[in-house]
Amino acid sequence: MKFHPPLIGVTTSIQNKTNDYCLRHEYITAIRLAGGLPMLIPPGEPNLNSILEWVDGILFSGGGDLDPATYNGAEHPEIYNVNKERDRFELSLAKLALETDIPILGICRGLEILVVASGGKLVPHLPDEFGEKIIHRQAQSCPAEHKVQIIPGTHLANIMGVEETKVVSWHHQAASNIPKGWRLAAKAADGVIEALEHQNHPWAFAIQWHPEISLNDARQQRIFRTFIHTAEQRQMMLSQKAS
Repeated sequence: MKFHPPLIGVTTSIQNKTNDYCLRHEYITAIRLAGGLPMLIPPGEPNLNSILEWVDGILFSGGGDLDPATYNGAEHPEIYNVNKERDRFELSLAKLALETDIPILGICRGLEILVVASGGKLVPHLPDEFGEKIIHRQAQSCPAEHKVQIIPGTHLANIMGVEETKVVSWHHQAASNIPKGWRLAAKAADGVIEALEHQNHPWAFAIQWHPEISLNDARQQRIFRTFIHTAEQRQMMLSQKAS
């Protein structure tokens, strides 16, 4: 039986001024290097079940902030690029995906989507609560680098093979709590939640930093390789059951 490369659905953003669907190229490169076949999923698709029937894995990508109303949060002047259509679509897709066994990877905003979809809340603006001991972004359009501590004994620690690593960081929000069903997998020195992994789902990880920008780092590549490998194994299992 011949199998195609695992088909990975990747969410996209919407440019509010032009209505163009957008995605940074690093996500596509990371998936391809790991052996996956990327498929872009723009907001607004009404049949979410069809998406999950076609793809072998879901990657919730980065982008603008979530509407504070989605987590009963307060407005903040630093909140930017809110798109309610994208919020509705991705939150619905995340809730549905978490009820299946499909491999899930959330990156930056993707972590925040998975947190809110699981009943968690967000910190509206990190400097207000955590100060600037650790710079999580230089400016709205400029990433930063800092170290994170990987929690020993977690699946993420097993994947990356280290307990500390330098990451590319590009966010001003983060999870304010660990929602039900998840556990802490990594944190920054200032206490900001940097990664979560699901305790019940077969393979669901939420990463606050941007591993797709660090493709020269073998430790970051392992996140994508494991994601794609898990999607491939699931694809093969479902094909065997159907035959």
